[in-house]
Amino acid sequence: MKYFRLLMLFTLLAVMPLRHGLAQGGFGLIRDSEIELYLKEWSADVIKQTGLPAGSVNIILVQSDDVNAFVAGGPNIFIYTGLLQRSDTAEEVIGVIAHELGHIVGGHLTRGRAAMENASYETIIGTILGVGAAILSGQGEAAQAVIGVSQNYAISKYLAHSRVQESSADQAALGYLDAAKVDPAGLTSFLKKMQSDELLPASQQSEYYRTHPVTRNRITALETKVEALSQKSYNVNSKWADQHARMKAKLLGFIHPPQVAWTYDPNANKIPDVMAYAVAAYRQSDETRAINKVRELVALEPDNPYYHELAGQIYASFGRLDESRKSYAQAHKYVPNDGLIAIAYAHILIEQGKEADLRAAIKILGSAQRAEPRSTRLYRLMATAYGRLKDDSRANLYLAEEAYLKRNMVETGRLADIAIRGLEKESREWRRAKDLIFYAEQAKLQKKDN
Repeated sequence: MKYFRLLMLFTLLAVMPLRHGLAQGGFGLIRDSEIELYLKEWSADVIKQTGLPAGSVNIILVQSDDVNAFVAGGPNIFIYTGLLQRSDTAEEVIGVIAHELGHIVGGHLTRGRAAMENASYETIIGTILGVGAAILSGQGEAAQAVIGVSQNYAISKYLAHSRVQESSADQAALGYLDAAKVDPAGLTSFLKKMQSDELLPASQQSEYYRTHPVTRNRITALETKVEALSQKSYNVNSKWADQHARMKAKLLGFIHPPQVAWTYDPNANKIPDVMAYAVAAYRQSDETRAINKVRELVALEPDNPYYHELAGQIYASFGRLDESRKSYAQAHKYVPNDGLIAIAYAHILIEQGKEADLRAAIKILGSAQRAEPRSTRLYRLMATAYGRLKDDSRANLYLAEEAYLKRNMVETGRLADIAIRGLEKESREWRRAKDLIFYAEQAKLQKKDN
């Protein structure tokens, strides 16, 4: 099988809590510890009902104003920020996640799974975009130039599920939601929003509508099932409502900062309002207001690690590395196992460049690997730290790891071959370099066979 790589810029936002992915409607990943924690909390009981192993499902954010969600590269649920912004409740988001879990359990995974497992999340998205373009045009070369509306149509064609699969995923979702005591009406209310797209021209329909065909019969079937379940009591979680409001404020501030003034009160002393203005000011390079607002945010919840993390990002963006370091250190102290915060903290240590800082960063990044094994940024920072310590063999090993996650097998083999010459034989690093060389050779043989 031939796998296409899309020549687009994908930014893995591991160094910063969250920031704009790609400009002008492009696609990119958004990584944010706070939002990812919310999604994990909301979906934990639903995932438990599927029988999938705990911690096996990953929920990844894609920066796009379109509305969609899909499964690819294994048990990975990709959710567009446009969908989160369109949602009115946490239960609507959980309903979508439950539906995607139905696709995972039902084996309806996106084609090309073998090519994407163990790849970085950016590479998974790049593969989908590239293969989508190839499907649309019938030419692999088109994967190098996906643009405009045709890009969205190509993705839709590639990700589309059949009506049978949609019905199957719906029924599974209702079972998971009911067993988890999460109101299944959230799924139907979300689908009703999507159903309005059927009146629009195909080019203007949301991606969710095109990839998950929403019909009146489908909604009626769901409503009938929900009504039959409605005598059961469902949990009403006020914490989720608060988290949902915070999430939407944060996303709007990062993705559409000018719109914050239309939605939030600049004088309000509530978390969503202060959050939205702190982030919007940062995105608009208003240093004074961004710092004042993020300090106000931290003062509202001084023990919230994610607001110290946001402060660290804002300080770093304006070159205030000492203040950034203090904020990240505080965040890391509160949640030492959070991989994204650890990576961000390590990045600041590496930027400050002292030998002790470099060694501390390597230790922090080593621990973060367990939480973020697919982070290309982590391996790039590891390589940078070892390079500055003049340890070229380990620097090349981690560059090889980065290339492997990006599925650049030629570079993987080349860099691992250089690295292994300077590593102690039979050491852990030496064995890993041998593995990477083997994977690169296997990829070369497979390419010849195809």
